[in-house]
Amino acid sequence: MRVFNTAWAVLVAASLAVPSAMAADAGSVIGKWRTPTRNGVVEISRCGSSICGRLVDSDTLRKNPNALDSQNKDESKRSRRMKGLQLLGGFRQDGAKWTDGAVYNPEDGGTYKGTVTPVDADTLKLKGCIVWPLCKTQTWKRVR
Repeated sequence: MRVFNTAWAVLVAASLAVPSAMAADAGSVIGKWRTPTRNGVVEISRCGSSICGRLVDSDTLRKNPNALDSQNKDESKRSRRMKGLQLLGGFRQDGAKWTDGAVYNPEDGGTYKGTVTPVDADTLKLKGCIVWPLCKTQTWKRVR
């Protein structure tokens, strides 16, 4: 009887540990995410061994589906369409998070060093830095 109780306790403990392990999976960033700025929706997918994020929807795109990347600091890129524009790229997987990537902010036309960290199955923390410690963090929520 004691062996059964011990085995049961181990099984229950293991099953409770699974959700937190799944939340820490770096692959859990794949999908569509709502940003806190202008109701943006960014679709994150695999790009080789990295991840990429493209803008698929926003308040701006709903008003003007042909909106351009007019704030880009590189004048030669200001004629690019916002819809489908790559905002995230070049990340390296570091355990449960993605580091050393680039985050493009179309509102100010700047590109920042970034980190994407899954908090749970429906929440990401995205940090962009000009240089450390000049960083900004946003919380993105999964779009279902």
